[in-house]
Amino acid sequence: MDPREAIKGVREALSARQVFGQPVERAGVTVVPAAMVIGGGGGGGEARADETSAGGAGYGIFARPVGAFEIGDTGEVRWHPAIDRTWMIIAAVPIVIALLKLLLATRRD
Repeated sequence: MDPREAIKGVREALSARQVFGQPVERAGVTVVPAAMVIGGGGGGGEARADETSAGGAGYGIFARPVGAFEIGDTGEVRWHPAIDRTWMIIAAVPIVIALLKLLLATRRD
Protein backbone atom coordinates (compact mmCIF):
# COMPACT_ATOMS: atom_id res chain seq x y z
CA MET A 1 0.00 0.00 0.00
CA ASP A 2 1.24 3.46 -0.88
CA PRO A 3 1.87 5.53 2.29
CA ARG A 4 -0.01 8.45 0.75
CA GLU A 5 -3.12 6.28 0.46
CA ALA A 6 -2.74 5.23 4.09
CA ILE A 7 -2.51 8.86 5.21
CA LYS A 8 -5.60 9.66 3.14
CA GLY A 9 -7.39 6.83 4.98
CA VAL A 10 -6.33 8.28 8.34
CA ARG A 11 -7.68 11.71 7.36
CA GLU A 12 -11.01 10.22 6.33
CA ALA A 13 -11.24 8.13 9.50
CA LEU A 14 -10.56 11.14 11.74
CA SER A 15 -13.07 13.47 10.11
CA ALA A 16 -15.82 15.38 11.90
CA ARG A 17 -18.26 12.74 10.62
CA GLN A 18 -16.70 10.32 13.11
CA VAL A 19 -17.04 12.80 16.00
CA PHE A 20 -20.61 13.94 15.38
CA GLY A 21 -23.20 11.35 14.39
CA GLN A 22 -26.22 11.79 12.15
CA PRO A 23 -28.85 14.03 13.76
CA VAL A 24 -32.03 12.24 14.82
CA GLU A 25 -35.33 14.14 15.08
CA ARG A 26 -38.30 13.01 17.17
CA ALA A 27 -41.27 15.04 18.42
CA GLY A 28 -39.67 18.38 17.54
CA VAL A 29 -36.36 17.58 19.28
CA THR A 30 -33.15 16.98 17.36
CA VAL A 31 -30.39 14.90 18.97
CA VAL A 32 -26.81 15.02 17.68
CA PRO A 33 -24.57 12.31 19.21
CA ALA A 34 -20.91 13.17 19.84
CA ALA A 35 -17.84 11.00 20.37
CA MET A 36 -14.21 11.44 21.33
CA VAL A 37 -11.98 10.16 18.54
CA ILE A 38 -8.21 9.83 18.92
CA GLY A 39 -6.01 8.42 16.24
CA GLY A 40 -2.76 8.57 14.42
CA GLY A 41 -0.78 6.91 11.73
CA GLY A 42 2.49 6.74 9.96
CA GLY A 43 4.45 5.00 7.31
CA GLY A 44 7.75 4.83 5.60
CA GLY A 45 10.04 2.85 3.40
CA GLU A 46 13.59 2.60 2.15
CA ALA A 47 15.24 2.08 -1.20
CA ARG A 48 17.58 -0.87 -1.48
CA ALA A 49 20.63 -1.38 -3.65
CA ASP A 50 18.73 -3.71 -6.00
CA GLU A 51 16.23 -0.89 -6.67
CA THR A 52 13.38 -2.58 -4.89
CA SER A 53 11.69 -0.82 -2.05
CA ALA A 54 10.25 -1.99 1.20
CA GLY A 55 7.84 -0.02 3.31
CA GLY A 56 4.70 -0.05 5.29
CA ALA A 57 2.04 2.08 6.85
CA GLY A 58 -0.55 1.81 9.53
CA TYR A 59 -2.85 3.71 11.82
CA GLY A 60 -5.03 3.21 14.84
CA ILE A 61 -8.21 4.80 16.14
CA PHE A 62 -9.82 4.92 19.57
CA ALA A 63 -13.37 6.23 19.84
CA ARG A 64 -15.97 6.37 22.57
CA PRO A 65 -19.26 8.23 23.01
CA VAL A 66 -19.12 11.34 25.17
CA GLY A 67 -22.69 12.60 24.99
CA ALA A 68 -25.26 14.26 22.80
CA PHE A 69 -26.53 17.72 21.96
CA GLU A 70 -30.27 18.18 22.26
CA ILE A 71 -31.76 20.94 20.12
CA GLY A 72 -35.33 21.80 21.10
CA ASP A 73 -38.00 23.19 18.80
CA THR A 74 -37.36 26.65 20.33
CA GLY A 75 -33.68 26.50 19.30
CA GLU A 76 -32.42 25.89 22.83
CA VAL A 77 -29.36 23.62 22.88
CA ARG A 78 -28.55 21.39 25.86
CA TRP A 79 -25.62 19.03 26.40
CA HIS A 80 -26.24 15.56 27.86
CA PRO A 81 -22.96 13.82 28.82
CA ALA A 82 -22.65 10.07 28.44
CA ILE A 83 -21.65 8.50 31.74
CA ASP A 84 -19.30 5.58 31.22
CA ARG A 85 -19.18 3.56 34.43
CA THR A 86 -16.25 1.49 33.20
CA TRP A 87 -14.01 4.55 32.91
CA MET A 88 -15.19 5.77 36.31
CA ILE A 89 -14.18 2.45 37.89
CA ILE A 90 -10.82 2.42 36.09
CA ALA A 91 -10.12 5.96 37.33
CA ALA A 92 -11.15 5.07 40.89
CA VAL A 93 -8.91 2.00 41.26
CA PRO A 94 -5.61 3.92 41.75
CA ILE A 95 -7.30 6.20 44.28
CA VAL A 96 -8.61 3.23 46.29
CA ILE A 97 -5.18 1.56 46.20
CA ALA A 98 -3.50 4.76 47.42
CA LEU A 99 -6.01 5.10 50.26
CA LEU A 100 -5.52 1.47 51.30
CA LYS A 101 -1.73 1.92 51.32
CA LEU A 102 -2.11 5.05 53.43
CA LEU A 103 -4.44 3.26 55.84
CA LEU A 104 -2.06 0.29 56.19
CA ALA A 105 0.94 2.60 56.69
CA THR A 106 -0.79 4.46 59.54
CA ARG A 107 -1.80 1.21 61.25
CA ARG A 108 1.80 0.00 61.32
CA ASP A 109 2.94 3.07 63.24
